[in-house]
Amino acid sequence: MKPENTQGVHRVMHEIKRRRLDVLRVTELTPRMRRITVGGPELEGFLSLGADDHIKLMFARNAEEQAALQTLKLGGPSDGGPKPAMRDYTPRRIDLAKGELDIDFVIHGDGPASTWAEQAAPGQHLYIGGPRSSTIVPDIFDSYLLIGDETAIPAIARRLEELPANRKALVVIEIEDAREQQVLNSAAQVEVIWVERHSREDALVAAVADLSIPQGQLYAWVATEAALSRRVRKVLLDDHHLGDTAEVKAVGYWRLDENDEG
Repeated sequence: MKPENTQGVHRVMHEIKRRRLDVLRVTELTPRMRRITVGGPELEGFLSLGADDHIKLMFARNAEEQAALQTLKLGGPSDGGPKPAMRDYTPRRIDLAKGELDIDFVIHGDGPASTWAEQAAPGQHLYIGGPRSSTIVPDIFDSYLLIGDETAIPAIARRLEELPANRKALVVIEIEDAREQQVLNSAAQVEVIWVERHSREDALVAAVADLSIPQGQLYAWVATEAALSRRVRKVLLDDHHLGDTAEVKAVGYWRLDENDEG
């Protein structure tokens, strides 16, 4: 049986605020993943309650968009003026006592976020907005099935860090190659399956089809390219029959036919 809605997964809305933050540090995590630590006075009051929250990062591409960053209002009707490019990213770590926020970027070439992250250095600035809301996953599940690609690692890592010792998690992550593996810390019992993208045809879908699903009350979460997330969800529902026995959430973090990934 699924958890009762009264105590199950639910959403909390937040006031949307635009913040101008300073780049404090740049850390190379893997050949394709770079962590940018930002902070400053405007980080005060930042709130992210859900492991898979996302914030809007804003990137000006010309002088008009740079000027618009100073007065941009989020969440309201558009005034028709110039707007910077915006991309959704997970707040990887928040330490308000130190005034720090970590954001992990996949470096993949063209795209406003990836291009900015590749050249980011201490002393630069980054405008962010949100999060608009948080999805709260209460501690009512016995097991967790977390599936994603590199873009989902920050959210997966946050979820694992929040799990208590009496929980189990099965994690499946599609990566470019073995150099993209990261250490994922958790008090829970965790099994991680790293799937190299070009190891076989439809590598992630095939790996999910081969899974032995964890027992007990299950929360399943999928985040990767939009079309791929739909295919993985179909395998979970049709092949593993999770629709009636588990919470299943599948989202598209980027689109193959658009430059939405950054």
